[in-house]
Amino acid sequence: SVGGSGKTILARDILARLSGKPFALTRGYGGLLSGPILVDPVRHSAAEVGDEALLLAMTAPTIVAHDRAAGATLAREMGASAIVMDDGLQNPRLQKTAAFLVVDGGYGFGNGYLLPAGPLREPVAAAAARCIAAVMIGDDVVGAQSQLPANMPVLRARIIPTCDTSLPGARVVAFAGIGRPTKFFESVSQLGAEIITKITFPDHHVYSNADAASLMTTAHAQQAQLLTTEKDFVKLPAELKAQTMAVRVHLAWDDATALEAILRNVTAIL
Repeated sequence: SVGGSGKTILARDILARLSGKPFALTRGYGGLLSGPILVDPVRHSAAEVGDEALLLAMTAPTIVAHDRAAGATLAREMGASAIVMDDGLQNPRLQKTAAFLVVDGGYGFGNGYLLPAGPLREPVAAAAARCIAAVMIGDDVVGAQSQLPANMPVLRARIIPTCDTSLPGARVVAFAGIGRPTKFFESVSQLGAEIITKITFPDHHVYSNADAASLMTTAHAQQAQLLTTEKDFVKLPAELKAQTMAVRVHLAWDDATALEAILRNVTAIL
Protein backbone atom coordinates (compact mmCIF):
# COMPACT_ATOMS: atom_id res chain seq x y z
CA SER A 1 0.00 0.00 0.00
CA VAL A 2 1.00 3.64 0.02
CA GLY A 3 2.85 5.12 3.02
CA GLY A 4 1.99 4.82 6.66
CA SER A 5 1.84 1.09 7.34
CA GLY A 6 5.20 0.87 9.11
CA LYS A 7 7.55 -0.46 6.43
CA THR A 8 10.51 1.74 7.38
CA ILE A 9 10.32 1.00 11.11
CA LEU A 10 10.18 -2.73 10.30
CA ALA A 11 13.18 -2.42 7.98
CA ARG A 12 15.17 -0.72 10.75
CA ASP A 13 14.17 -3.45 13.21
CA ILE A 14 15.31 -6.18 10.83
CA LEU A 15 18.56 -4.39 10.03
CA ALA A 16 19.36 -4.18 13.74
CA ARG A 17 18.79 -7.93 14.16
CA LEU A 18 20.88 -9.15 11.23
CA SER A 19 24.48 -10.17 11.77
CA GLY A 20 27.28 -9.45 9.34
CA LYS A 21 27.09 -6.24 7.33
CA PRO A 22 23.48 -5.66 6.27
CA PHE A 23 22.68 -2.71 4.01
CA ALA A 24 19.43 -0.82 3.51
CA LEU A 25 18.29 -0.09 -0.03
CA THR A 26 15.65 2.56 -0.67
CA ARG A 27 14.37 4.64 -3.55
CA GLY A 28 14.94 7.88 -1.64
CA TYR A 29 11.45 9.19 -2.26
CA GLY A 30 11.35 12.98 -2.28
CA GLY A 31 15.12 13.31 -2.75
CA LEU A 32 16.86 14.89 -5.73
CA LEU A 33 19.61 12.27 -6.08
CA SER A 34 18.75 9.25 -8.22
CA GLY A 35 21.83 7.28 -7.17
CA PRO A 36 23.02 4.71 -6.65
CA ILE A 37 24.78 6.48 -3.78
CA LEU A 38 25.77 5.64 -0.22
CA VAL A 39 23.94 7.94 2.18
CA ASP A 40 26.10 10.09 4.43
CA PRO A 41 23.84 11.32 7.29
CA VAL A 42 26.26 14.18 7.98
CA ARG A 43 26.66 15.40 4.41
CA HIS A 44 23.34 14.54 2.80
CA SER A 45 20.05 16.29 3.48
CA ALA A 46 16.50 14.97 3.18
CA ALA A 47 16.15 17.19 0.10
CA GLU A 48 18.91 15.14 -1.54
CA VAL A 49 18.18 11.57 -0.42
CA GLY A 50 14.71 11.66 1.18
CA ASP A 51 13.70 11.43 4.81
CA GLU A 52 13.38 7.64 4.96
CA ALA A 53 16.94 7.18 3.73
CA LEU A 54 18.26 9.34 6.57
CA LEU A 55 16.29 7.28 9.10
CA LEU A 56 17.58 4.00 7.68
CA ALA A 57 21.14 5.34 7.70
CA MET A 58 20.89 5.74 11.48
CA THR A 59 20.71 1.95 11.72
CA ALA A 60 22.82 0.59 8.85
CA PRO A 61 24.71 1.62 5.70
CA THR A 62 22.06 2.82 3.27
CA ILE A 63 22.00 3.03 -0.52
CA VAL A 64 19.63 5.35 -2.36
CA ALA A 65 18.87 4.22 -5.89
CA HIS A 66 15.94 4.85 -8.19
CA ASP A 67 17.26 1.81 -10.06
CA ARG A 68 17.05 -0.83 -7.32
CA ALA A 69 19.12 -3.37 -9.25
CA ALA A 70 21.98 -0.87 -9.59
CA GLY A 71 21.65 -0.06 -5.90
CA ALA A 72 21.85 -3.72 -4.95
CA THR A 73 24.96 -4.12 -7.10
CA LEU A 74 26.63 -1.22 -5.31
CA ALA A 75 25.70 -2.65 -1.91
CA ARG A 76 27.23 -6.01 -2.83
CA GLU A 77 30.38 -4.29 -4.09
CA MET A 78 30.63 -2.58 -0.70
CA GLY A 79 30.45 -5.89 1.12
CA ALA A 80 26.78 -6.19 2.04
CA SER A 81 25.94 -9.51 3.68
CA ALA A 82 22.22 -8.84 3.18
CA ILE A 83 20.06 -6.13 1.65
CA VAL A 84 16.88 -4.89 3.32
CA MET A 85 14.37 -2.74 1.44
CA ASP A 86 11.59 -0.70 3.04
CA ASP A 87 9.55 -0.81 -0.17
CA GLY A 88 9.73 -2.30 -3.63
CA LEU A 89 7.57 -5.43 -3.40
CA GLN A 90 6.14 -4.60 -6.82
CA ASN A 91 9.56 -3.89 -8.38
CA PRO A 92 10.32 -6.80 -10.76
CA ARG A 93 13.96 -5.89 -11.41
CA LEU A 94 15.21 -7.26 -8.11
CA GLN A 95 14.65 -10.84 -7.00
CA LYS A 96 13.70 -11.02 -3.33
CA THR A 97 14.85 -13.84 -1.07
CA ALA A 98 11.97 -13.07 1.31
CA ALA A 99 9.34 -10.37 1.73
CA PHE A 100 6.99 -9.32 4.52
CA LEU A 101 3.50 -7.92 4.04
CA VAL A 102 3.23 -5.02 6.51
CA VAL A 103 -0.26 -4.20 7.79
CA ASP A 104 -1.35 -1.33 10.03
CA GLY A 105 -3.87 -3.02 12.32
CA GLY A 106 -5.82 0.19 12.77
CA TYR A 107 -6.18 0.81 9.04
CA GLY A 108 -5.88 -2.56 7.37
CA PHE A 109 -6.20 -2.37 3.60
CA GLY A 110 -8.35 0.76 3.58
CA ASN A 111 -11.29 0.57 1.21
CA GLY A 112 -9.68 -2.35 -0.62
CA TYR A 113 -9.33 -0.47 -3.90
CA LEU A 114 -6.21 0.03 -5.99
CA LEU A 115 -4.64 3.44 -6.59
CA PRO A 116 -5.98 6.04 -7.25
CA ALA A 117 -9.36 4.95 -5.86
CA GLY A 118 -7.77 3.41 -2.76
CA PRO A 119 -4.43 2.85 -1.00
CA LEU A 120 -3.41 -0.46 -2.61
CA ARG A 121 -0.74 -0.85 -5.26
CA GLU A 122 -1.97 -4.35 -6.11
CA PRO A 123 -4.64 -6.77 -4.83
CA VAL A 124 -3.98 -8.11 -1.33
CA ALA A 125 -3.96 -11.73 -2.54
CA ALA A 126 -1.31 -10.98 -5.16
CA ALA A 127 0.97 -9.28 -2.64
CA ALA A 128 0.43 -11.98 -0.01
CA ALA A 129 1.37 -14.71 -2.48
CA ARG A 130 4.90 -13.29 -2.72
CA CYS A 131 5.42 -12.81 1.04
CA ILE A 132 6.83 -15.20 3.60
CA ALA A 133 4.72 -13.72 6.43
CA ALA A 134 2.57 -10.75 7.36
CA VAL A 135 3.53 -8.29 10.07
CA MET A 136 0.50 -6.86 11.88
CA ILE A 137 1.44 -3.61 13.61
CA GLY A 138 -1.03 -2.77 16.36
CA ASP A 139 -4.30 -4.48 17.19
CA ASP A 140 -6.23 -5.74 14.17
CA VAL A 141 -9.29 -3.64 14.88
CA VAL A 142 -10.55 -3.70 11.28
CA GLY A 143 -10.29 -7.45 10.64
CA ALA A 144 -7.43 -7.21 8.16
CA GLN A 145 -6.20 -10.73 8.93
CA SER A 146 -9.43 -12.17 7.52
CA GLN A 147 -8.35 -10.88 4.11
CA LEU A 148 -5.05 -12.77 4.24
CA PRO A 149 -4.55 -16.40 3.20
CA ALA A 150 -5.55 -18.70 6.08
CA ASN A 151 -2.14 -20.41 6.07
CA MET A 152 -0.09 -17.19 6.09
CA PRO A 153 2.00 -16.69 9.25
CA VAL A 154 1.14 -13.42 11.02
CA LEU A 155 3.74 -11.79 13.28
CA ARG A 156 2.41 -9.17 15.69
CA ALA A 157 4.13 -6.04 16.95
CA ARG A 158 3.30 -2.73 18.59
CA ILE A 159 4.83 0.70 18.08
CA ILE A 160 6.49 2.01 21.23
CA PRO A 161 7.19 5.77 21.31
CA THR A 162 10.02 7.34 23.29
CA CYS A 163 11.34 10.87 23.81
CA ASP A 164 14.54 12.20 25.38
CA THR A 165 12.52 14.54 27.60
CA SER A 166 9.78 13.43 29.99
CA LEU A 167 6.45 14.45 28.46
CA PRO A 168 3.71 13.69 31.04
CA GLY A 169 1.76 16.90 31.54
CA ALA A 170 3.80 18.87 29.00
CA ARG A 171 1.95 21.29 26.73
CA VAL A 172 2.93 20.56 23.13
CA VAL A 173 2.26 21.69 19.60
CA ALA A 174 2.47 18.41 17.69
CA PHE A 175 3.10 18.47 13.94
CA ALA A 176 3.76 15.79 11.36
CA GLY A 177 4.07 15.23 7.63
CA ILE A 178 3.68 11.44 7.43
CA GLY A 179 1.30 8.97 5.82
CA ARG A 180 -0.99 8.61 8.85
CA PRO A 181 -0.41 11.48 11.27
CA THR A 182 -3.13 10.28 13.65
CA LYS A 183 -0.75 7.49 14.69
CA PHE A 184 1.79 10.10 15.75
CA PHE A 185 -0.75 12.10 17.73
CA GLU A 186 -1.82 8.90 19.49
CA SER A 187 1.81 8.20 20.39
CA VAL A 188 2.21 11.70 21.83
CA SER A 189 -0.87 11.20 23.99
CA GLN A 190 0.47 7.79 25.00
CA LEU A 191 3.57 9.56 26.33
CA GLY A 192 1.34 11.71 28.53
CA ALA A 193 1.69 15.05 26.78
CA GLU A 194 -1.18 17.52 26.48
CA ILE A 195 -1.58 18.33 22.80
CA ILE A 196 -2.62 21.98 22.56
CA THR A 197 -2.50 22.14 18.77
CA LYS A 198 -2.24 19.47 16.06
CA ILE A 199 -0.78 20.46 12.71
CA THR A 200 -0.55 18.13 9.71
CA PHE A 201 1.44 18.44 6.49
CA PRO A 202 1.47 16.16 3.42
CA ASP A 203 3.61 13.02 3.54
CA HIS A 204 7.27 13.77 2.70
CA HIS A 205 6.61 17.50 3.18
CA VAL A 206 9.59 19.79 2.62
CA TYR A 207 9.60 22.33 5.45
CA SER A 208 10.14 25.91 4.30
CA ASN A 209 11.35 28.87 6.32
CA ALA A 210 7.75 30.10 6.28
CA ASP A 211 6.60 26.80 7.81
CA ALA A 212 9.28 27.13 10.47
CA ALA A 213 8.27 30.68 11.33
CA SER A 214 4.60 29.73 11.56
CA LEU A 215 5.27 26.72 13.80
CA MET A 216 7.54 28.66 16.13
CA THR A 217 5.02 31.50 16.36
CA THR A 218 2.24 29.06 17.20
CA ALA A 219 4.29 27.35 19.90
CA HIS A 220 5.29 30.68 21.43
CA ALA A 221 1.69 31.93 21.46
CA GLN A 222 0.51 28.70 23.09
CA GLN A 223 3.47 28.58 25.49
CA ALA A 224 4.02 25.02 24.32
CA GLN A 225 6.87 22.77 23.20
CA LEU A 226 7.14 21.83 19.52
CA LEU A 227 7.06 18.07 18.98
CA THR A 228 7.33 16.04 15.78
CA THR A 229 8.21 12.64 14.36
CA GLU A 230 11.76 11.42 13.92
CA LYS A 231 11.08 11.30 10.19
CA ASP A 232 10.07 14.97 10.11
CA PHE A 233 12.82 16.05 12.50
CA VAL A 234 15.65 15.05 10.13
CA LYS A 235 14.49 17.57 7.51
CA LEU A 236 13.63 20.61 9.63
CA PRO A 237 15.38 23.95 9.03
CA ALA A 238 18.11 24.49 11.62
CA GLU A 239 16.33 27.13 13.70
CA LEU A 240 13.14 25.08 13.90
CA LYS A 241 15.08 21.90 14.67
CA ALA A 242 16.75 23.63 17.63
CA GLN A 243 13.33 24.36 19.13
CA THR A 244 11.71 20.99 18.41
CA MET A 245 11.81 17.61 20.13
CA ALA A 246 11.42 14.35 18.24
CA VAL A 247 9.42 11.29 19.20
CA ARG A 248 11.28 8.12 18.24
CA VAL A 249 9.53 4.79 17.75
CA HIS A 250 10.52 1.15 17.82
CA LEU A 251 8.68 -2.15 17.54
CA ALA A 252 7.84 -4.41 20.47
CA TRP A 253 7.08 -7.94 19.27
CA ASP A 254 4.56 -10.33 20.75
CA ASP A 255 6.99 -13.11 19.77
CA ALA A 256 10.35 -11.84 18.56
CA THR A 257 11.70 -15.41 18.37
CA ALA A 258 9.33 -16.12 15.47
CA LEU A 259 10.78 -13.21 13.49
CA GLU A 260 14.33 -14.22 14.35
CA ALA A 261 13.67 -17.79 13.22
CA ILE A 262 12.48 -16.51 9.84
CA LEU A 263 15.53 -14.26 9.52
CA ARG A 264 17.87 -17.14 10.37
CA ASN A 265 16.27 -19.31 7.70
CA VAL A 266 16.47 -16.51 5.13
CA THR A 267 20.08 -15.54 5.82
CA ALA A 268 21.13 -19.20 5.75
CA ILE A 269 20.40 -19.33 2.02
CA LEU A 270 21.96 -15.99 1.06
